[in-house]
Amino acid sequence: MQQEKDISMLILKLLNSGELYGYEMIEKLELLSNQYFRVKAGTLYPILHGMEDQGLITSYEKKADNGRMRKNYRITSQGDKALREKKSEWKTYVDTIANILGEKPYEI
Repeated sequence: MQQEKDISMLILKLLNSGELYGYEMIEKLELLSNQYFRVKAGTLYPILHGMEDQGLITSYEKKADNGRMRKNYRITSQGDKALREKKSEWKTYVDTIANILGEKPYEI
């Protein structure tokens, strides 16, 4: 489930910039990835629940402008640490592939 690991890293990065609710994450992932990451709610929410169980993120209910309650998510200090670790792992992975392909390492 490499894609799930990649998406959890991207979610942590999104939440590192501020609190979001689920649909906002889906929209931002699509926008920032030029539609490459098209995550469905049925995929996203189990990932969010798992991340919450691991202590990487927390959630709370907040009333939206339309009066409906929304679940917002925010990164925890443990999530910040995990993001740094995941970014380091990703850089090692990308640099290794670049080396095999005979390319220059990438800056992340």
